[in-house]
Amino acid sequence: MTGIAEVHRRSLDRPEEFWVAAAGAIDWEKRWDRVLDDSRPPFYRWFAGGRLNTCWNALDRHVAAGRGERVALIYDSPVTDTVASLTYRELRDRVARFAGMLSRLGVAHGDRVLIYMPMVPEAAVAMLACARIGAVHSVVFGGFAAHELATRIDDAKPKVIVSASCGVEVNRLVPYKPLLDAAIAEAAAKPLASVVLQRPMCRAELVPGQDRDWHELEAAAQPIDCVPVAATDPLYILYTSGTTGIPKGVVRDNGGYAVALHWSMKNIYGVASDEVFWTASDVGWVVGHSYIVYAPLIYGCTSVLYEGKPVGTPDAGAFWRVIEQHKVRVFFTAPTSFRAIKREDPNGALIRIRDLSQFRALFLAGERADPPTVAWAEQVLGVPVIDHWWQTETGWPIGANCLGIEKLPVRPGSCTRAVPGWDIRVLDPAAESDLRELPAGEIGSLAVKLPLPPGALPTLWQQDERFVQSYLSAYPGYYQTGDAGFIDADGYIQVMARTDDIINVAAHRLSTGEMEEVLAAHPDVAECAVMGVADALKGQVPLGLLVLKAGVTRPAAEIETEAVALVRDKIGPVASFKAALVVERLPKTRSGKILRGTMRAIADGEDYRTPATIDDPAILGEIAERLREAGYPTRG
Repeated sequence: MTGIAEVHRRSLDRPEEFWVAAAGAIDWEKRWDRVLDDSRPPFYRWFAGGRLNTCWNALDRHVAAGRGERVALIYDSPVTDTVASLTYRELRDRVARFAGMLSRLGVAHGDRVLIYMPMVPEAAVAMLACARIGAVHSVVFGGFAAHELATRIDDAKPKVIVSASCGVEVNRLVPYKPLLDAAIAEAAAKPLASVVLQRPMCRAELVPGQDRDWHELEAAAQPIDCVPVAATDPLYILYTSGTTGIPKGVVRDNGGYAVALHWSMKNIYGVASDEVFWTASDVGWVVGHSYIVYAPLIYGCTSVLYEGKPVGTPDAGAFWRVIEQHKVRVFFTAPTSFRAIKREDPNGALIRIRDLSQFRALFLAGERADPPTVAWAEQVLGVPVIDHWWQTETGWPIGANCLGIEKLPVRPGSCTRAVPGWDIRVLDPAAESDLRELPAGEIGSLAVKLPLPPGALPTLWQQDERFVQSYLSAYPGYYQTGDAGFIDADGYIQVMARTDDIINVAAHRLSTGEMEEVLAAHPDVAECAVMGVADALKGQVPLGLLVLKAGVTRPAAEIETEAVALVRDKIGPVASFKAALVVERLPKTRSGKILRGTMRAIADGEDYRTPATIDDPAILGEIAERLREAGYPTRG
């Protein structure tokens, strides 16, 4: 068996040969003229001249190969008490009809369709239907604020918007239609029509002449066939927040994405095409695009689409019930989910009542997986727990333990090694005029040597200059990940923090991630966050916020004192770690990322915008009050 080091070396030494071999697993209407079009750097394109259809590769080819009765999608919704499944044939037929609906509404190749949906099978149907006719979908997380939705409408200029009457949360309904109507009213770019899926628990008032009922249109629709598109044509736009307040529309192409995702399922996740793969995320995020919808279906797996939470639907055993019931082999979620489960069920009692004998591996991504959480998960589950690193922009993993090639020893805090295709370097952020690589073990800016492999963003939607400015200008010839970390002598990557979270304490560059590792090891701490706050003498000093495990009754002040001592003991006085505060909860995005930058701004008394992606805006007020009590110069 070829080891990961050899496969990685081959992918960098002979990239065109490597990706041509991977592309052989995909159905092509026409083979490419050039494997890598490097005629206009830094705008590299893969499989230029090739033609294919992503929906065909995800659905029709499996039906044509006699696998139409295999289950493609399991819909599991504890919030509506629903479990249902669609075979590849059934999903293909629904997608073909919805594609016919879109076509009748005037949507054609290259047109945009904005999808604003909850976690229901129809969200995947709408995405795949766009791919079927060569339309470009832009999925926006269901329940997103009207103003933020309007900015995305104005940028993408969708011909049609696809939505639902509501989303269902643990204890409430979220009506989508008022938010959608407000966004359309605010936006300058008006869609021709909105298609609304009426959910029985909350029906929406439809606007005559503007809104269409999904079920009525579907009943009258005629199925249509796949439309071949250029490999370099956009499949979707996915918006990520920009520093200017104007969202950045990450573009994903058809050909390179299909090739990279198919390759990743076997080689990174180590699954077989007849197994069940579950990603607990949302289709509004890149993880949902890549590993709920496209990758599992292109590969031929059964994918689970879960409308629920890690805790509260009904308890901290929700994930284990799904894994047992649907015989999930490989599971992928965010570290924040495990921290929530660990907080509610610290001894893993709800795991032991389930038969997880078929469960083989857990993958974590979205935020750095702190070693105590990884160790807890390994202990209670008894399977490999793999932290892996990637971004909205990359579309698939950059660093991982590639189980399908060679399972390497897990090292706490590391995402293991660079995935084949990714040439990762650690660059000196202080060397402004010259590119200088840092030696093994030294923290710097993590960057990827160009060209990026297939599946990564080729540009931003209609913003080539912003693409270069945002990602390629700091280190010419490299993609700037925005993450900081180091690579050790064995090639293991440690992603320590976002570059903005490397703090300068009296001219010492320190990682907040390293401090969080220490704090998370405290026996009473469920999760934590460290950020650098302003200090007149030292420039910045770290502040730690701690969330305690359920059932902890010791005085908060006692735990705070212990936490400070722990960091000073493990990292040393150089950290200047003197403040830890116990809080009820941490502000996070809906995808689970902790809003460290927003909390830093609050602590420093700066103006800040409430992020559109925040899970619960009320948490910011709670954090501000706690910081005010502790003497920080918060406003309001």
